[in-house]
Amino acid sequence: MTSKQDISNKEYKPYYDLYLNRVSSKTTLFEALEQQSELIDFFNAIPLNKHEFRYEPEKWTPKQILQHLIDTERIFVNRALRFAREDFTELPGYDENHYAEQCFSNQRSIKDLLEEYEVVRSSSIFLYKSFADQVLTNTGQASGGPFSVRVIPFILCGHQKHHIHIIKERYLKN
Repeated sequence: MTSKQDISNKEYKPYYDLYLNRVSSKTTLFEALEQQSELIDFFNAIPLNKHEFRYEPEKWTPKQILQHLIDTERIFVNRALRFAREDFTELPGYDENHYAEQCFSNQRSIKDLLEEYEVVRSSSIFLYKSFADQVLTNTGQASGGPFSVRVIPFILCGHQKHHIHIIKERYLKN
């Protein structure tokens, strides 16, 4: 079973160390994907009056952050699917700030957003279960750098932990 310690720095851009450093080296690929209850419990515990709070005018709300996590998972797992299927077409990045302002997540309930998150994560888990071991090291180019199929769950896990930390530090301390 692939664990984070198996990942080489040639499988991702150095930028993603920001997220990968938040994941234990002993975490397996499926443990990384199955850490969804931490996020669900965390968002369910955020006080209602903080769901649409911005600590600065141009910053995202917790609802927008949750939608950002969902959108990022969709985009990154699509990369994994394409690279696993040996479609090595270089893939563009995306403007996360534009997505956050166009998602209308502040008009949705946390319950609805968390349900969407659970469905997307379940889909990601099923996709990874379908991959043969030999495709996990397939590496393609996206957002101007390399991504292996197997690094993506660890990036998603660390990305989630990163945003939980940001919300705790900047949204909930007041």
